[in-house]
Amino acid sequence: MRLTGGRTLSVSGHRADGESVVLTLRGGGEIVCARSLVAEILPDEVPYPEPEPADDLSTHVPVLESGPFTDLIAAAAERHGVSPRLLQAVIKVESNFARRARSTKGAMGLMQLMPTTARRYAVSNPYDARLNIEAGARHLRQLLDRFDVSLALAAYNAGEGAVRRFGGIPPYPETREYVRRILRLVNAPR
Repeated sequence: MRLTGGRTLSVSGHRADGESVVLTLRGGGEIVCARSLVAEILPDEVPYPEPEPADDLSTHVPVLESGPFTDLIAAAAERHGVSPRLLQAVIKVESNFARRARSTKGAMGLMQLMPTTARRYAVSNPYDARLNIEAGARHLRQLLDRFDVSLALAAYNAGEGAVRRFGGIPPYPETREYVRRILRLVNAPR
């Protein structure tokens, strides 16, 4: 859609509501604005890939495959009510199971805990696989309690504030690809 100021906005849908237009954002949420702000509704120039729907990730399904840290992942998933398959997919995408991984932004360990997240969950050594997976599972559970799966993953990657600010998955290519990769892993044939 093109706004009267010349800017464009990609939305998944829209509807009229009196003198307002309700814009449905990709990834969830809506924006209500005056009809006068919308110059025209146009199709996207390039098809927009929607994230694949996830299985019911609140149930306990088998982990993706046996491999590094499988027992730690299964135990943390059980304790925090997170799908072990989801937890393993997050670790795969975050660090590819590299216990000593460190990002340029300062995220550490298997689940790439930021220093503030590590402090929040009292992780004394973020490179300790057990402590890292435990804190990551707790953090993911708290995000799943606030958001649907796609938005919880986006919040894990880009921060809860970004998800709230954009009313859905932030428009960051890295975050959108992150969510897609994890959902593909989770939904891969078993």
